Amino acid sequence: MSESALEILLCDARGRQPILRPFRLELRPGELATVGLALCKAGIASGPEDPVLERKGSFGVFGKRKDWDSPLYSGDRLELYAPLLIDPKAVRRKKANQNQDAKFQAAAARRNARRL
Repeated sequence: MSESALEILLCDARGRQPILRPFRLELRPGELATVGLALCKAGIASGPEDPVLERKGSFGVFGKRKDWDSPLYSGDRLELYAPLLIDPKAVRRKKANQNQDAKFQAAAARRNARRL
């Protein structure tokens, strides 16, 4: 059996500008192409508990979060994501509370207008 290889794209979006580069993942006979194997062979991580990728959702394929042992196919784009600066749930919650506060203030203003 001969060695096989997959052509994938690596997109590192952890810095200011995303860097997209082609990567050839060399596979030995019997070796499965996984996200973790590609990260190790690219020199980005040393294992699943690597501190560089310890955060959940720090990598994915074509914008979908993947696990360490998810399969890779030829032509896939393996992406490394930067940590979120703002929690989306917190932003939605704050916006909902602002809308609720505005409703309460409008109701109070209508009550005060009736009293005058």
